Amino acid sequence: MRRTAAAALLVLLAAGCGGGSAVSDLGAVVKGAKGATVQVEVRPGQRFSLAVADNPSVGDQWDLIAVPDPKVASFISEEHEGEGDGVGAGGTTYFVFNGKKAGTTEIRLRDCWRCGQATTPPDERSRQQSGEAIFAVTVKPAPPTMVP
Repeated sequence: MRRTAAAALLVLLAAGCGGGSAVSDLGAVVKGAKGATVQVEVRPGQRFSLAVADNPSVGDQWDLIAVPDPKVASFISEEHEGEGDGVGAGGTTYFVFNGKKAGTTEIRLRDCWRCGQATTPPDERSRQQSGEAIFAVTVKPAPPTMVP
């Protein structure tokens, strides 16, 4: 019985069902930052991630505040990757999407610095440290297939 349970656990770990993020494929990663607008070009069916540096231990909290046109791109998940185990270690938050049909859309992410559960910065310093990262997404038409 133990041998069967151990074998089943090994199969799950090998399949990627062990610890870690819910999404193993981030697709094409596009980096953004507070105060910047970044152009993103993908094809239909292409997975892509919008990446922003963060450090929750100092108060960073990124949120998706403007979802894309669902005909153009669909949201899959939000993932976080730390840069270390030490106190104060930063990391990256990835907002994972899938390109749908040809078109354009805008995705806005907001870092509300030290806002906690609030949706607006609680004081002047928080307002100064908070900001948006904007991603202008274009899903290009799929290339024509060649028929021999």
